Amino acid sequence: MMGQPSKARSDLAGRNFLVIGRVGMDLCPTPAGTATADAQDMMVAMGGSGANIAAGLVKMGCSAALVTSVSDDAVGWYCLNQLDNYGVDRTHVKRITGEYRTSLAVYESRVEDHQSVIYRNNAADFQMTVADVEAVDYSQYSALITAGTVFAAEPSRSATFRAFELARAAGLPIIFDVDYRPYSWPSPEVAADVLSRAGAMSDIIVGNDEEFGFMAGGIDKGLAKARTLAETSASVVVYKMGPKGAVTFADGQEIRTGIYPVNALKPTGAGDSFMAGFLASLSEGRPMKDAILRGSACASVVVAKPGCAPAMPDLAALEAFLARHPGATEI
Repeated sequence: MMGQPSKARSDLAGRNFLVIGRVGMDLCPTPAGTATADAQDMMVAMGGSGANIAAGLVKMGCSAALVTSVSDDAVGWYCLNQLDNYGVDRTHVKRITGEYRTSLAVYESRVEDHQSVIYRNNAADFQMTVADVEAVDYSQYSALITAGTVFAAEPSRSATFRAFELARAAGLPIIFDVDYRPYSWPSPEVAADVLSRAGAMSDIIVGNDEEFGFMAGGIDKGLAKARTLAETSASVVVYKMGPKGAVTFADGQEIRTGIYPVNALKPTGAGDSFMAGFLASLSEGRPMKDAILRGSACASVVVAKPGCAPAMPDLAALEAFLARHPGATEI
């Protein structure tokens, strides 16, 4: 499958995605612009990169199932209810007891002096096991998606690598969002080794300039790292550069795309929304550049609204945004 971009993309046509990654609870001070330190009221919403991507895919007309663990308590139950509300299949979301807790994120709807505080102590999702991923019937899905956080601790790390093996055996493309978050890892050295190993096993890789730079040993080496992955193993590599747009390596081409400028309310949720919009568009059979731009538009929609999963557009909202926006920047 690796090195065969047309096949990796055609396999997405089934539009049924298996997502490995956490679901959590998000809290956000209201109204927008309020610092957490000054909060009187908060909005609650579903969060977690895996759940956000899955919810975004469903909103875009795809099917998505999540594999993870949640604590068997009120916060975990909230997450299960939210997955149901978004139409995400939670057959493989396991409830666990003990001292493990579902992740909690407190973040602000402001860009200047933005604060995100994420509680990952004894995180329930890191307790996903090899047995959990071996219980999945991979043949019913079109692709496997995961983000780097699942590799940060055991047993989740070994479980996800096992899922990669099973997905590969079933002929599924593996889609990997690097999503490097230093606070989750025991050391930068471990992270670089594990994330590089995951990247080498993936067909479609999405990351930003800092993440590729981290994997390569320096931000100035990140673009070369992305290019090398596209030449040696991956079918598609998306190298995101924030406000400067993205460079995508696919089919032997380097595709440069801009962003859709908006008045950003917050910096969070953009990456998950990009992934959902990008993959949903590829699964529709759209050209690569069009899919990247639609993913970028989804990211812009999310940063301009409160919340992450609630702010993700459905197809109608995406088309409305594209119709009224003057267009993407040129890079």
